[in-house]
Amino acid sequence: MSQTPPGPKGQPVFGSSRRYARDPFAFLTALEGSYGDIAQFDMGPLNTYMVADPATIERILVSEADAFRKPAFQDDPLGDLLGEGLLLSEGKTWEKQRELATPAFNMSRLSGLSGRIADHAESLVADWSDGDVVDIEDQMTQVTIDVICDLMMGGELSAAQRRTVQNQLEPIGRRFEPEPVRSAVPDWVPLPGDEEYRAAVEELDGLIGEIVARRRTEMAGGTDEASMDFLSILLRAQERGEQSEQQLRDEMMTMLLAGHDTTALTLTFTWYLLSEHPEAERRVYAELDELLDGDGDRSWMEVVREMEYTEWVINEAMRLYPPVYVMFRTPTRPFEVNGYTVPEGATLMLPQYAVHRSERFWDDPDEFHPERWRPERAGERPRFAYFPFGGGPRHCIGRQLALLEARLIVATVGSEYRLRYAEDDPLELLPTLTAHPVDGLEMRVERREN
Repeated sequence: MSQTPPGPKGQPVFGSSRRYARDPFAFLTALEGSYGDIAQFDMGPLNTYMVADPATIERILVSEADAFRKPAFQDDPLGDLLGEGLLLSEGKTWEKQRELATPAFNMSRLSGLSGRIADHAESLVADWSDGDVVDIEDQMTQVTIDVICDLMMGGELSAAQRRTVQNQLEPIGRRFEPEPVRSAVPDWVPLPGDEEYRAAVEELDGLIGEIVARRRTEMAGGTDEASMDFLSILLRAQERGEQSEQQLRDEMMTMLLAGHDTTALTLTFTWYLLSEHPEAERRVYAELDELLDGDGDRSWMEVVREMEYTEWVINEAMRLYPPVYVMFRTPTRPFEVNGYTVPEGATLMLPQYAVHRSERFWDDPDEFHPERWRPERAGERPRFAYFPFGGGPRHCIGRQLALLEARLIVATVGSEYRLRYAEDDPLELLPTLTAHPVDGLEMRVERREN
């Protein structure tokens, strides 16, 4: 089994990196449509294999996960940004940090904080007025930053601190846009945008230092000494000699950036899709009105548990627009796929965007159909035809928080407002580490008359 899988022929030096950089979403879907389960190509110097077979993806992420690691090319500059945080760390470091983090993400804890998530959403819409045009990506970023800092760092950011975070997201995101030249030159070669990226990381480092120092002072003074937010857990571990200052920084940077981004994007795409599909929007608001009508004694958690159709809508938004649109792994031993051998050290691409839109697994894959998420239809597709949060031992630890947060924010915002897409052009995606709308996404706020 040594035959190389078929795939596109690239250019000298650059391989297929130029095609990928022009439009990775179109490249990935075209590759899946042309080659199916597996394709091989070069991305600059990287020998790359795209795997789009759900059964093989499940092997990589779940049943044989120990035979795969995060690829080394993600170490710099992503490693400079996130360090040994949960997203990038491996082996014993990851196991220790994951164990420490688990109580902070326990669903029983998160359920008790549902009212605080709703409060942050209510604070956001308190500044809206009927007829306003807002960048909904910016607004959803604002509220999800507030939530992650409150629930996982034990405090709230000032408006100036939050704006500091949001101002750094653009130069950081630009650094991770696909760039063929970067894939063909050594990391030490300076390129446009490098200085802005380093300055943005320094700004965020300073803010993380402020957050950690404040929480340390609060705990030293006896305030919230038993709190189970992730930062407090890490500070107690540091007192036991189990956590370095650098590890603290890495985890909080990972939490701040990865902890808000995917949820903000899920919400952004959800609002866009509801605006474009009036019948689905009507059903969401009807469900919210029924659940929220006249019963002031109901907790937000009780409301969330009964949000069936709204949950389908959010799932469908993540299917069509998965914020993490491709994952990477590297096999630590030769790996057999459909009669081909993938060598040790190769780069594996697991493309959520292409698999989620494959006509091999989905009827009308490019269409928005929340009904496909009815529980009785789960058997229509392979398990890993849908994997917005990854899977296996390295699945996103924030999955339950993200889904809870998305439903609560849709319920809170939707109880007062509907949102109308306010741009003339169709939605276009910008590829960075995650899939963003190009230049934000403007929507008009309309107060609902219940």
